[in-house]
Amino acid sequence: MKFAIPIADGKLTAHFGHCKEFAIIEAENGEIKSKTILEPPPHEPGVLPKWLHEMGADIVIAGGMGQRAVSLFGENGIAVVTGAPVLPAEELVQQYLSKTLVTGGNVCDH
Repeated sequence: MKFAIPIADGKLTAHFGHCKEFAIIEAENGEIKSKTILEPPPHEPGVLPKWLHEMGADIVIAGGMGQRAVSLFGENGIAVVTGAPVLPAEELVQQYLSKTLVTGGNVCDH
C-alpha cells in the first residue's frame, strides 16, 4: 500500500494543490517500509491525480481538497482521506494503519 501526503517542512500541508513536496510512503503488513520525498509537477487541474497514480499511490491523506480533485483521484483508483491533522507524514500513515487517525472536516482552501 502506498500513501501520498502533501508536505511542508515534513508535516502535512493544507495547500494540497500547491505543495512543493509529497511524501510517498510504502507500507506492508501494517508497517512502514520506505519513504521518498518527491517534487510534484506544476499544478494544473487533473495533473496530480495522474502523476500520483503513475507513482503507484493507493491513498492520499490530505487536510482538504476540492470535490473535483477527489473525483479525479477516484477515477485514477486512489482513495482520499481528508481532514487530517498537521502531523509528520509517517505519523499520519502509522495512525491510518492502526485505525487511530482522527480526521475532521474537509479543509478546502478553494
